[in-house]
Amino acid sequence: MSLPAQLLLSDLLRLRVRCDQGLDHGPGLMGWMHPPVHRLLGWASKPSAFGTRRLVWRLDQLRGLGELEALVLGEPAVTDPATLERLPTLFDAALTGAGGAVLGTVADAAVELRSGRILHYLVSRTDPRLPGTSRWRLTPDRIVDQQPGQVLTGLSGLDDLPLAKASVRQEFLRRSRRWRDQVGQETSRIKDQFQEAGGRFEERLEGWLEEPPWQEPEREGPPWQEADPAWRQPDDDPLDDWDDDDRLEDRDDDRPRAWDPPEEELDRELEPDTDPYRRPQPVSEGPSRRGSRYDNDADPWV
Repeated sequence: MSLPAQLLLSDLLRLRVRCDQGLDHGPGLMGWMHPPVHRLLGWASKPSAFGTRRLVWRLDQLRGLGELEALVLGEPAVTDPATLERLPTLFDAALTGAGGAVLGTVADAAVELRSGRILHYLVSRTDPRLPGTSRWRLTPDRIVDQQPGQVLTGLSGLDDLPLAKASVRQEFLRRSRRWRDQVGQETSRIKDQFQEAGGRFEERLEGWLEEPPWQEPEREGPPWQEADPAWRQPDDDPLDDWDDDDRLEDRDDDRPRAWDPPEEELDRELEPDTDPYRRPQPVSEGPSRRGSRYDNDADPWV
């Protein structure tokens, strides 16, 4: 079973140690490191839940990794909890920034298995034992100084570090920030387009105002005369076009007039009453109705 090129210390500690004799030596307990050179030397396991006996394994004893087990070769070093507490380590140390404020806790490390060199540390903002917390990547060159239980850096905040693992809250904040930036960029783009369109419209408007007015052809009369030549001015008197031949006193021809009744009506009035079944009409006391009503000399219009 081949070993990967690099491994997280937390993944190694969650595996149970099994030696070449097939004995189970318990799960991993803590890492054994040399802080000045940022190198992992090995790890410790706890073979019994009730005893005080601790076993320390060197990193070069690791021979394989299973799904739940870490296979080792050789004998471990036996120690006690008091000795392990005196070992220098940067794990679970407080990470401070430029102003001395505590930014988080060193929770984990990525280790190169061939040499034991620590590639980078993983920093947690809250308790690293809580599941689903975020992790920020801290490289050894960002560390200014280190003391027992404290790591000094020149960071102003954890946002200065690259995010290695995001929690649900951190992922939501990151996506919200990205969406806000995208909306801001889109708003700026639309604003620039509106400004550009307004500038083009203003230039065109200024060009129209600077152009000379249109030269319209001169007209002899109002437009309605050109549209309809038969249109008469309101000042024209229709009697000016009256034909003298159409006046009543000068007419001696046989042309019918507009007020003359038709000839059929005159003939019907002159015909005698030949209907034997018609009731006789009473005779009025007025002028005689015999003949045409136009036979008398009276003016029919009075």
